[in-house]
Amino acid sequence: MQEAVEKQALLSDLKLQWHFIGRLQRNKVRGVVKAFSVIHSVDSLALAERVSRIAVEEGCCPDVLLQVKFREDPTKGGMEPSELLSAWPQLCALPSLRLMGLMTMAPLGLEGEERQSLFVECRSLADQLGLPDCSMGMSGDWTEAVAAGSTWLRLGSAVFGQRDVPKPGAG
Repeated sequence: MQEAVEKQALLSDLKLQWHFIGRLQRNKVRGVVKAFSVIHSVDSLALAERVSRIAVEEGCCPDVLLQVKFREDPTKGGMEPSELLSAWPQLCALPSLRLMGLMTMAPLGLEGEERQSLFVECRSLADQLGLPDCSMGMSGDWTEAVAAGSTWLRLGSAVFGQRDVPKPGAG
């Protein structure tokens, strides 16, 4: 978030819509709600409730994509599809959120056909809920995501190259 806010200041003369992509920590919600008009990674009802409460306080209404986990993967967050369906009435009732779609990531190691199947499941669930958007597909699997109906792709490393991301605790 800090890096994005610096870039927003540098590019303030341009009319851009800023998307928050990545794990949203509870303690960063206010900053994200204030700085981004689209949030791609709301991974629980509790987090959606927090985003909603802070959006009301800040007088804004971010577009939100709900993160769903379709395959077991300890490295990925998100709601199970059944959990999302169960929480759907409460999610729809939250003020100051525009629920616009679902977001998912394929676990590492899935082959093309398995990724395609996962993305089809995500698109199907979004359609079932009447949500227009699916944020799915990254630099290594975007073709399967597009074929399944993705409306948003996350192509950072394909566009900008691999980044050296410091490991937590590294100085």
